[in-house]
Amino acid sequence: MKIALFGGTGGTGKEFLKKALEEGYQVKMLARTPSKVSTNSPQLEIVKGDVLNTGDVSRTVEGTDVVVSLFGHVKGSPKWLQSDGTFNILSAMKTYGVKKIISLSGGGLPFEKDQPKFPDKLIRFIMKVAVPKVLNDAVRHAEVLKESGQKWVIVRGPRLTDEPEKGSYRVGWVGVNASTSIGRADLADFILTQVGSDEYIHQMPFVSY
Repeated sequence: MKIALFGGTGGTGKEFLKKALEEGYQVKMLARTPSKVSTNSPQLEIVKGDVLNTGDVSRTVEGTDVVVSLFGHVKGSPKWLQSDGTFNILSAMKTYGVKKIISLSGGGLPFEKDQPKFPDKLIRFIMKVAVPKVLNDAVRHAEVLKESGQKWVIVRGPRLTDEPEKGSYRVGWVGVNASTSIGRADLADFILTQVGSDEYIHQMPFVSY
């Protein structure tokens, strides 16, 4: 199976790329700055470009079987980066007959199975005040996915850490079987399990310790 990877140079993306290659997947990855990719593998193909460029996205999705979208906001990102980038990815998926996309977001994005407790509600309130651009974009990107007619999974996480992989974590919903942190390596592990699983299609699982 060949994965089209977006956001592979970020913290979680690097962990995901490493795991995917170790497990024998072929990966076709979009990178604005290919020199930032420290991994060398015959299983890895790098496409230089930007997720907001439809041609670059199309070249990345062509010839793949599933999309993993881990890109997100950095300083100076456009207001609707995740929404517009996801729209471009979905358009390319329809062109090439790719049916499934796994997208990464945060716990601030609400889902119907959540039962947020006071700390969760406080975090969402803080996000609305401090980083409304990121939260609004996350919500809109979810709407774009829901309207696409494709098989989608939005993986959500709380505070991300760089701690060593534990190999165990919980999969629940905000406020349900959940905690306040997850290591990027363990989060990447769960994301990779979704490449070959349809357990959470059209859902937004929350992964934490």
